[in-house]
Amino acid sequence: MRSLPPGRISGPGRTLVVALVVPLRGPAGVFGPSCELAAQLAVEELNAAGGVLGREVRLIVVDGGGPAEQVAAEVEVLVSMHAVDAVVGWHTSAVRKALVPRIAGRVPYVYTAQYEGGERTPGVFLTGETDAAQLLPAMRLLAEETGARRWCTVGNDYVWPRVTARAARRYARECGGRVREEVFVPLGTYEFGPVLRRVERCEADAVLMLLVGDDAARFNRAFAAEGLHQRCLRLSTHMDENILLATGAEATEGLWAAAGYFETLATAESLDFSGRYAARFGVEAPVVGSLGESCFEGVRLLAALAERARSLDVGAMCAVGGTVSYEGPRGVLRLHGNHLRQRLYLARADAFDFDIVAQL
Repeated sequence: MRSLPPGRISGPGRTLVVALVVPLRGPAGVFGPSCELAAQLAVEELNAAGGVLGREVRLIVVDGGGPAEQVAAEVEVLVSMHAVDAVVGWHTSAVRKALVPRIAGRVPYVYTAQYEGGERTPGVFLTGETDAAQLLPAMRLLAEETGARRWCTVGNDYVWPRVTARAARRYARECGGRVREEVFVPLGTYEFGPVLRRVERCEADAVLMLLVGDDAARFNRAFAAEGLHQRCLRLSTHMDENILLATGAEATEGLWAAAGYFETLATAESLDFSGRYAARFGVEAPVVGSLGESCFEGVRLLAALAERARSLDVGAMCAVGGTVSYEGPRGVLRLHGNHLRQRLYLARADAFDFDIVAQL
């Protein structure tokens, strides 16, 4: 755990401290640095504009890549000691499930990851994409455009892949196909030979990848090494440019991704964000795709909620949630319930970039 440098203003009252819970190790550590830098940029820009409720904002980074209960216990201590005023970040649904009963209602909690959907706990606000809005239209479009009908789901063995796999069975039927096989592996899996043999045996023409970070990259490399990319497409709802870099250009053929943001998104808002990010951190900084950029969104949503409620009180934020909106790299976003509504896109991997082919 560490504190990031303070911003550039001094406002009335004490500093507003946000626990930024992002993965710095484990499979998701591959995009953790981009999460941290995107959140830092959001904080610096807020502070340059006067802070939040007249208070300077500061981040304390908590490594969200450890065991779920361990991460949740560390964050709970910070909340109980009144060391942080809010929690924001990308982390797995396993961590979220462990965190919610410990901190929900005590401080605002903004969860930024794409996830399985269904979180309705008061005081938990979500910026990420959900299966119903993201996966179903992506599967439908791929079925129409490529004829993919025989699906095999390959995912890590925890709540998000398990719940999403159940939804995918229904989505596949709605698209005129079916899921023929489901395979789940532990986080941190290195050997995918047995998994690939099951993909081959079920004669899948499409694989739904529900693998995190480095696990996804290793699977992609093994998949291409076996030549499966020549007859079987892959679709991921958890894929950014950092994972593409870890995968290698030769293993990205036939790889598709669905998300609310890509580094190649060419809107006025996204291009402006990319320019500010490069100007602040340099052209050698980690690429910011949907996963890292989500943490920028998380900080901005927290600020919008606080300013609208004129308070950091969870109840006050919940009361105004339906009226909150702000403009960010993904455009103008509004809360619907406790979820942000946003545009979603389907993209095809092209070496180390994504070619956006459709808005879902």
